[in-house]
Amino acid sequence: MVVADKIMLNDWHVVATVQECQDNTLKRVRLLGEDLVLWRSKDAKSTIQVWQDRCPHRGARISLGKVIDDTVICGYHGWQFELAGKCVHIPANPKQKPPTNARVKTYQCQERYGLVWVCLGEPSQDLPSLPEWNDLSYRKLFFGPYHCHANGFRVIENAFDVSHFSFAHEGSLGSPENAEIEDYEVEIGTEGITIGTILLWQPDCDGSGTGGKVKWSQKICRPLSLYQVKESPQGRYTLIFTVTPIEENESLAWGVVAMNYDHQVLESDLQAFQDKLWVEDAKILESQRPVCLPLLSPSKTNTNWFPEVHANCDRASIAYRRWLKDLGITFGVC
Repeated sequence: MVVADKIMLNDWHVVATVQECQDNTLKRVRLLGEDLVLWRSKDAKSTIQVWQDRCPHRGARISLGKVIDDTVICGYHGWQFELAGKCVHIPANPKQKPPTNARVKTYQCQERYGLVWVCLGEPSQDLPSLPEWNDLSYRKLFFGPYHCHANGFRVIENAFDVSHFSFAHEGSLGSPENAEIEDYEVEIGTEGITIGTILLWQPDCDGSGTGGKVKWSQKICRPLSLYQVKESPQGRYTLIFTVTPIEENESLAWGVVAMNYDHQVLESDLQAFQDKLWVEDAKILESQRPVCLPLLSPSKTNTNWFPEVHANCDRASIAYRRWLKDLGITFGVC
């Protein structure tokens, strides 16, 4: 595992959709440099189990085995493990009591918003909040996961940076002729960073194809999770955008949307629009250097440093980087 700080270990990260874990099939995922395996138990709780994808016997992947009656059987030597990860049977030595350290490491898991969230340490707080999730007047949909060879903090910073809309998403979210970003407030609090309302010109502000300004407000509620609200003449669009740090330079992005308009639009069309935006973002994200997000001032001996210049519209990004530094983040930053 390459993680050096507890902040990332003690946070919740999405690794799969709930739909992908509907049976006891072993599913491989990777989080923070750790190989994991997911499977749903058939006991009374029917919970998703999250284990380290490594048999303690000879280090083979547990995911190469199978599950029978809530017992995981390693595909290498057939060692059998019960729900808590403890070995209960060694086929080659059936009379031998398995050693106490013959145990697979397990992790905590939650299911919410149709996603599977995993914590590799001790959770420091609850999952990000999407207040509109239980409001029946809102339509719910998902997008992603989107894979990219980019740093997770870069991906989140890009998501709340509305000043790139006019150029990276010209014609859909913005226009170079209307690129000005008015001044806005940013506040760092105990629950994250609140980005005040920004009036942003968009080519289609009301669904009729007419350009105009909409209101964007955002909250960075976790180092890699963002809550967004867009208010327009059409209605209210809210989003939980969260990034899975597979490695320092590899990420998965997930979105959960709740919107109280466009109920007649096909989900496939809405998905296609989000897919288009991601393609436009990903090519830029994968080009950024340094790959890790710069937090500290460059040292004279660091020849790998590429200086970055900030403008007034980057107030949220500056606050984000300062906040990550104050939290003590070391994974994925420089």
